[in-house]
Amino acid sequence: METSTDIEYDTFEATVDRSNKLETDIQNCPGKFRILTGDRPTGRLHIGHLFGSLQNRVRLQNLSVETFVVIADYQVLTDRDTYENISENVKQLTIDYLAVGLDPTKYNTFIFPHSHIPELNQLFIPFLTLVTNAELNRNPTVKEEIQASGQSRINAGMYTYPVHQAADILFCKANIVPVGKDQLPHLELTRIIARRFNDRFAAKHPVFPEPQPLLSKATTVLGLDGSHKMSKSRNNSIMLSATDDETAALIKKAKTDSERLITYDPIKRPEVSNMLLLIALTTNKTPESIAEQIGNSGAGKLKSLLTESLNEYLRPIRLRRKELETDPQYIHQILKKGIAHVRTVAEKTLDEVRHFMNMEI
Repeated sequence: METSTDIEYDTFEATVDRSNKLETDIQNCPGKFRILTGDRPTGRLHIGHLFGSLQNRVRLQNLSVETFVVIADYQVLTDRDTYENISENVKQLTIDYLAVGLDPTKYNTFIFPHSHIPELNQLFIPFLTLVTNAELNRNPTVKEEIQASGQSRINAGMYTYPVHQAADILFCKANIVPVGKDQLPHLELTRIIARRFNDRFAAKHPVFPEPQPLLSKATTVLGLDGSHKMSKSRNNSIMLSATDDETAALIKKAKTDSERLITYDPIKRPEVSNMLLLIALTTNKTPESIAEQIGNSGAGKLKSLLTESLNEYLRPIRLRRKELETDPQYIHQILKKGIAHVRTVAEKTLDEVRHFMNMEI
């Protein structure tokens, strides 16, 4: 077994270059690719998710890239003491996915909770044998999430969930994973596990591809406090499910600064600049042109313009959301369809794994 020094993280510049080339390849040959992406069911999604990842998933789906969307319900248990709302959160997450445009009825898109795919989870055990404790301990993303969890007792699942995440990605042989910069260490561990499995058990006939990162080009959306990334846990977000009036009230309370002249300066004026960015994302204008338009009209005009543009932009999503909430049976069918297809894919992969590990009977 390799030591902890064997995992080498590539330079970010090299990763960006590979991601750009991959994007071109996707445009030209979308059928070559299979994507795995997803979220933990910790509650409804907000506009940071929409601009940060959801729109990109819909774009890739619409290019006819096969898309697997995992709802990582087991991972909720790693850093939270509550489990009572997991089932409802899975349904609400699915509603958000469908409302923004993910469409399993029209495209090869499959939405599923990984707790319902036993074959996927069976890969977790052999994958654990391919990494060391030292490698799990040094994962920078895990360290950050342990600190953010605020727990006094850290369960083993917190350390091993990057391996479970590798199972999420590799069971369907995904060759692309859309990620942000902070998620690259997790994906690198997945690539290492795929490589080690192939080298150890299937050198002549590799089972798993080494999935490539497709870096998100979306700008990080700050929360309404203007100082942290938008997050439900920080209470600084606007949910996709919020009403027009709720959105207006949240924006009215949002932090700005004391300068009346509105300018776009993300370094010196993050709160104001974040609002300008949100207006830009919802109007196809530049933040600079919006700032010039507002001029000396101050924060009141800025907030009014953001409220108007954001509510108008989210209107079709919210209308679709309300329709979906009245049809729980449809949501159930979407999940059941996803689970059935995904289990078929996972069974095939697990059969291959058993064959190459000499565990057939």
